[in-house]
Amino acid sequence: MKNNILVFGTKNFNSSFNEIKEFLNFPLIFYDKNSFSEISIKTINSLLIDSEICNDLDVLSSINNMPDMPLLLLKGSKISSPIKLICNNTATLPLSLIEISNALTKSITSKTFIQNSSVKIKDYVVDKNERKLKKKNLSITITEREIQLIELLAHSRKPLSKSTILKKVWKYADDTDTHTIETHIYRLRKKILLKFKDKNFIINTKVGYSV
Repeated sequence: MKNNILVFGTKNFNSSFNEIKEFLNFPLIFYDKNSFSEISIKTINSLLIDSEICNDLDVLSSINNMPDMPLLLLKGSKISSPIKLICNNTATLPLSLIEISNALTKSITSKTFIQNSSVKIKDYVVDKNERKLKKKNLSITITEREIQLIELLAHSRKPLSKSTILKKVWKYADDTDTHTIETHIYRLRKKILLKFKDKNFIINTKVGYSV
């Protein structure tokens, strides 16, 4: 799949990058509010943003409503508007073609890192590097085993039995005592309830556990 870059820039900025786009390794898609809804976000690997465009509140809103992905913010002046994205790679113009290409490569690589290091569940994010479960500005520390448990439940389309969880996470046989999984889930639920006031992060029914 091609590494498409979505560009948010002023008229002059877009014109400059349009002239050099054939010399870059990545296809550029220039933001147009009239056709923005037609863009498949799944095809976008990174954002390229002109710092001056951040003063346009409509454009800024579109940027902040993008899913979590890396961005390369080119700036020559102070930015007055906040950009609420996980990865904020910045570079200061002027840059050579090689420097721009290298910066975009770094930004795209960051997307792969983000995808591999975090898992989205409902309104939560599991940060596997920091070993934290996050929701907005709140977070709790979770263990490696708890991360594996949450990932397993999140990726399953149906509730999982205790024996299945033990096989997948603890690598235990069918006849192993399931008290282990009950204890871990109880502790995890307690931490989530204390911090997030959420009683339904992990749901337990007769069929099994799910999130």
